[in-house]
Amino acid sequence: MGFAKTPDKIKLYYEEAGDGMPIIFVHEYGGDHRSWEPQMRYFSRRYRCITFAARGFPPSDVPEDVGMYSQELAASDILAVMDHLSIDKAHLVGLSMGGFAVLHAGLKNPERALSLVVAGVGYGAEKQHEEFFRNASLDVAQAFEERGSKDFAKIYAEGASRVQFQNKDPRGWQEFAGVLGEHSEIGAANTMRGVQVHRPSLYDLESGLSGMSVPTLIVNGDEDDHCLQPGLFLKRIIPASGLLVLPKTGHTINLEEPDVFNRALAEFLAMVEAGHWGPRDPRANPDQVMRTD
Repeated sequence: MGFAKTPDKIKLYYEEAGDGMPIIFVHEYGGDHRSWEPQMRYFSRRYRCITFAARGFPPSDVPEDVGMYSQELAASDILAVMDHLSIDKAHLVGLSMGGFAVLHAGLKNPERALSLVVAGVGYGAEKQHEEFFRNASLDVAQAFEERGSKDFAKIYAEGASRVQFQNKDPRGWQEFAGVLGEHSEIGAANTMRGVQVHRPSLYDLESGLSGMSVPTLIVNGDEDDHCLQPGLFLKRIIPASGLLVLPKTGHTINLEEPDVFNRALAEFLAMVEAGHWGPRDPRANPDQVMRTD
């Protein structure tokens, strides 16, 4: 464990375990570096695994200036951790907010990514819901400030895409809710206002994504409704991508279904490292219904 320093002097807390090819795990808004514990334990048997707390999430620094939070900074913070640890290339695995950061890192610096895992990504991307998402994000930011993390976590942790986790694994869900209740109110509010409110829609990134050659695995839960259509969009646009949808599953995929997630991730990494995860065969034309000649 230790701290990496970003170019704008923010200290990011990280933990690592294991040896081998590096994997960087990037957490969601509702979690922190601890949210990847099932993956850290499993993959550190044969990989060098690193998880870190995003800016605004203790023990990382919590800037009070909302101008020090953005989607671009969230992506560059991944590279700052890699640079601190002298890692040239790594597999980048992110959930939700972390998935967006991983995707943007792959777009901006594809030479640093061995592969991308983009899980639970889509909130705010749907054009018809953009304004609603931004207003809801501002409401969440205000709620963290006014009610405090411990109190508001009781509401946020029972969102429509979180109750699946609660129903399957009440003990695991309670642990997740406890971590959420420890968020810094300032960090949580500024992250919402600086990152989620202003991040571009995935649909606005089509030209860049269509030219990105990094092997990519997209993972969604089938009851994480606002990620399903964006997930299909990413599958159709990113050349070397695959899509996995987990049944009866919500947003907190890696904790809700750790065994399925770990096995899918392990298979993906093995395929990438063997050089067998390439672009879609051009003969698999999505416009073709049935071959007639």
